[in-house]
Amino acid sequence: MLTAEVTALTRVPGVKENTAAALKLVAAAAGRLARAEVLGRPVLSSWDKLLDYCRISLAHEPRERFHLLFLDRKNALIADETQGRGTVDHTPVYPREVVKRALDLHASGIIMVHNHPSGDPTPSRADIDMTRLVHDAAQAVGIVLHDHLIIGRGGHSSFRALGLLPRL
Repeated sequence: MLTAEVTALTRVPGVKENTAAALKLVAAAAGRLARAEVLGRPVLSSWDKLLDYCRISLAHEPRERFHLLFLDRKNALIADETQGRGTVDHTPVYPREVVKRALDLHASGIIMVHNHPSGDPTPSRADIDMTRLVHDAAQAVGIVLHDHLIIGRGGHSSFRALGLLPRL
């Protein structure tokens, strides 16, 4: 309900624009609180808070969104940027653009995050192949790809935990 569009909310009997706006305000506040828990802090040591933030941001999106979390040398989050928006089952990602943006921000590490609107966080073959390309491109310029998270309504997948990324 919190992620529904205002127009969809106002179609529910008894829900007026003020109520819909209040619900959207609650959703925005929850997102800001979750972001405050991870921004500027070492995210690798507060993994549960990072996962909460990613779930709040992406789990109920109707289309794929691909985010890049840029980390400094101490693995503190310096930026969370949407790299792409796609369809219900695909978002194009270009390794060159990922690495270019990391270099622009002087990031030492990256965590890639995207959602699966289907709810199933299982990595696709395309997800695995693209992750390897980004990993190799980042590694060539000294940037660490810490993980690639896929967020679904029922949970998440971590490429690192699944053994789909080389160990550091």
